[in-house]
Amino acid sequence: QVQLVESGGGLAQAGGSLRLSCAASGRTSSRYGMGWFRQAPGKEREFVAAISWIGSNTAYADSVKGRFTISRDNAKNTVYLQMNSLKPEDMAVYYCAARFRDSCRVPHECDYWGQGTQVTVSS
Repeated sequence: QVQLVESGGGLAQAGGSLRLSCAASGRTSSRYGMGWFRQAPGKEREFVAAISWIGSNTAYADSVKGRFTISRDNAKNTVYLQMNSLKPEDMAVYYCAARFRDSCRVPHECDYWGQGTQVTVSS
């Protein structure tokens, strides 16, 4: 089992930045790909970014490319999402997810989920 806890959400102005963190605990010695998803009210959960276990491979949704950066520190069992140039449409609950031995870019592929952290962007 892996437990994921997100933090770092909050209120930002359009054009501003936030940095989300996802701390993993439990069977963190296993190799897990990590991902970030988000869900706005009335919308389906959507993929944002993913990173491989080693951190050498990353992937982004087109809507966040060039603005968001995913990274990980395996020594700290933590994954980050640096969000720059925030837009009102980025406002959502952001979820961290893990998949054993692979990254997940579709919600049903993910094995574990965090509880989510709210990101609010004011225009």
